[in-house]
Amino acid sequence: MKILTLLFAAATLATAAQAAPFAKGDPKAGKVLHDKSCTSCHVGMFGGDGSKMYTRPDRKTKTAQQLAARIAGCNANTGAGWFPEDEAHVGAYLNQQYYKFK
Repeated sequence: MKILTLLFAAATLATAAQAAPFAKGDPKAGKVLHDKSCTSCHVGMFGGDGSKMYTRPDRKTKTAQQLAARIAGCNANTGAGWFPEDEAHVGAYLNQQYYKFK
């Protein structure tokens, strides 16, 4: 019975995470963090305002989980120094602005 309860709880949590990616993130705070730490690198890679990173037809990020992993990777690689909640804010902003994962 305990195993069944644990499986049900895990499935419920997984569904909730998929239903509202970055639910604890604040898109407004995420935009500020993004504009401060991400834009210059993305402009260097893609030109313009850097948003092609998110809008190109061959973008590699297909799920909220992949987006969260990319944000964490960029945070680590650039030394942005974000806490997990900061990463959630950036994820909420990017999801709201570009990705629209549900």
